[in-house]
Parts: sequence; C-alpha cells; structure tokens
Amino acid sequence: MRLLESTQTTRTTEPPAANEVELRVRVDSANCPSPHSTRNKLGRVLWSMVWWTLFRPTPRILFGWRRMLLRAFGASIGRNARISPSVRIWAPWNLSVGDEASVAHAVDCYCVDRLSIGRHATVSQYALLCTAGHDINDPKMRLTTSPILIADQAWICAGVYVGPGVTVGEGGVAGARAVVTRDVAAWTVVAGNPAQVIRERVLRE
Repeated sequence: MRLLESTQTTRTTEPPAANEVELRVRVDSANCPSPHSTRNKLGRVLWSMVWWTLFRPTPRILFGWRRMLLRAFGASIGRNARISPSVRIWAPWNLSVGDEASVAHAVDCYCVDRLSIGRHATVSQYALLCTAGHDINDPKMRLTTSPILIADQAWICAGVYVGPGVTVGEGGVAGARAVVTRDVAAWTVVAGNPAQVIRERVLRE
C-alpha cells in the first residue's frame, strides 16, 4: 500500500505549464521596439530592391557598375575595388572599401555600424563581418553596435567571423574559419575559435 502511494505521488509531481512560467526575457515588438529610424528602414527596403534587381544578377566582371550602385547609396568605394555580385550589404551608407580591395563571393557585410575595409585588403568568400549584437544581460535584448576596421593589406580568409568593435591591423591575417572577437595586431596571423596568434606575417623581398 505504501509503495502504491509513493508511486502515485511521484506521478502527480509535474513541472508547471509553459504558460505559467514568468518570462524574464521578452523580445516581442511591444517590449523591444526597433531602434532604427523610418528613414533607415525605407533606405534598406529600397537598397534591397536594387540589390535583387540590379546588383545581384550582374556578371562578375561588372565591378564598375556595382561600385556605382553602392556609391549612389552613400558607400565610399575606392578605385578598382572589386566587390562580387553575391556580397550582402545591410546598409551601404555604412560601408567603406579602399582602392584595389577585394570582397569575394557571398561575404556578409552586416554593417549596422561603420564597416571599413582598407586599401589592397582582401575579404574571402563566406566571411561574416558583423558590427552588431545584443546585450544578453538586458531583459529586452537591446541592440548593440560597434564599428569594424579591416586595415590596409589585411586578409580575412574564407569563412571567418569578425565581431563588433574588432580592428584587424595593417597586413593582419585571420585564417580560414577563425572567430575573431579581439583586435589583430599589424602583420600578425591569427586562427582558430577563438582566434589565437599563430605567427608574424613576414613578406619576402
């Protein structure tokens, strides 16, 4: 009899229903209104239309045409900068690309804040340059932003993630698939997750 009562007690002990648990993090539109202005939203809608119809479908060799479109939306694009048609750009007016720089296939320029790519710098395919995040200690997950600088002659290799506020110094290299959340010193090679210093970059004469 005691065994039966114990079993019944165990079976009736259930966690509270999901709708009875108080939510401590709320990300609905009422609690988390967009921090972006109406002008910003309209600009991004217009840019999205231009990207799908006039930017993305273009042949790779039409770098000049894509430079013109980006400049029309406020981007600072240097001489002979080579930006592939599949590059995703969140807000062109926050983007700066230096002379002879290269931004390869399927790079994601999430430039909610300022994103600067220096002269003769290279950003390889599938890299993500992310200038924004969220405050995880804020119950409303407030948006946070910080600029990224990829300095002259630096190389961001394939599949690299570069986080908000990071500066990759002149000639710095982030190896393939690296997760870069701290600054990279000039002429230094980093790799891994999180990225660690591997060696110095020494150019042959």
